[in-house]
Amino acid sequence: MSATTMREQFAETATALLDESPGAAVALADISVGLFGDAIRAHPERAINVGIREQLLVSVGAGLALSGMRPILHTFASFLVERAFEQVKLDFGHQGVSGVLVSAGASYDMAPAGRTHHAPGDVALVDTLPDWSIHVPGHPAELDALLRAATVSDRPAYIRTSTRQNADPRPLAARGRMALVRRGSRATVVAVGPMLDPVLAATADLEVTVLYAATVRPFDTATLLAALTEPDVILVEPYLEGTSARCVTDALTGRPHRLLCLGVPRTELRRYGTPEDHDRAYGLDPAGIRRRLDAFLGT
Repeated sequence: MSATTMREQFAETATALLDESPGAAVALADISVGLFGDAIRAHPERAINVGIREQLLVSVGAGLALSGMRPILHTFASFLVERAFEQVKLDFGHQGVSGVLVSAGASYDMAPAGRTHHAPGDVALVDTLPDWSIHVPGHPAELDALLRAATVSDRPAYIRTSTRQNADPRPLAARGRMALVRRGSRATVVAVGPMLDPVLAATADLEVTVLYAATVRPFDTATLLAALTEPDVILVEPYLEGTSARCVTDALTGRPHRLLCLGVPRTELRRYGTPEDHDRAYGLDPAGIRRRLDAFLGT
């Protein structure tokens, strides 16, 4: 049966990679371990659950990398990136080894679990490290392709999965390029990962170009520059607003332009509600996106 969620797809693809490649390894910290029963039984030396010890998870992964393996590490984003960031920075970055970090939970997929399980700053934090690839798939099929590509690469990679997903995958996403979804004359909107469908709903009657990015580092400046018709760019990301602003600004150096960044603002909601409640509160639902676009473009 085909996976219907990104987490199911992650387990399916990672298990297949264990079967296909003797150099692949998977390390878990209890999260999603129920999806890896067959893999742990078939490859007990390469499918490891360290328990709820996220710093150890990353250090074990770096040890596997030092031994010549390609480790795939997985837990919630707030624990994998924020809690264990020192280990990511030192055990991987400082030692010059690489692996693939695959998170779940996104910014607030688990909104009712509270701030401990929210991670809108994860991509910005990984972006402080040199030479990391960062992928934000918007569909399980994109995750499959991105994980396979990251596993055979020698570059460290962070893959951010979510319970939110677009209705359809985009074929260029697997190659790290932005996909041209719609062409218009008024402005260019860059929608990242699961934000594509809300952006399409918000801009259905607007004459704007829509680009889709499932890979944000390296940032595909060539496609952005080729698509520009007007010097107005709107960046819509499902994490901390402005995370990729520097990339757009660098791409447009020397060109007069305006940039609007939409994403999770630097505020904390303390009445957690549902993910949809957070979308509305942060203006990341279609109606909220449209309000911001109208104000920016004067439509």
